[in-house]
Amino acid sequence: MTDLDAVRQLIARFANSFDVRDWATLGACLADSLYTDYSDLRGAPPETISRERFVELRRSALETLRTHHLAGNVDVALQGSRAEATVSMVIYRRGADGRTLNSHCVYTLGLAHTDDQWRIDSIVQRVLWSDGQTSVHPGIPR
Repeated sequence: MTDLDAVRQLIARFANSFDVRDWATLGACLADSLYTDYSDLRGAPPETISRERFVELRRSALETLRTHHLAGNVDVALQGSRAEATVSMVIYRRGADGRTLNSHCVYTLGLAHTDDQWRIDSIVQRVLWSDGQTSVHPGIPR
């Protein structure tokens, strides 16, 4: 498998892990620590957090939601043991009561090749627009 194929596969695995609630696989996609910027959706400042903290925050925020992350338009730039991927994503969210919040985003993912595998070490989400009610997502401050 080429590095380009491995990065694209990692991005698919990352997106799918949220929807099937496979938190171990999500963790395996990530570096030990990662820079995150979800300020467009959550209003929180960017931060660097541990892999375990990232997974726990996503697990707790999504436990009452059904989600579907669709990733496409994957544009990867490889530079030795580093890569940057720009990924278009639509995230469908549905609460137990049927209310929805759907976001159309562009992600910039930083990736590092260590220990013979690619891992995500930076996630920047830019929201193009969202439809629905933000109150559906417990990870968004009110």
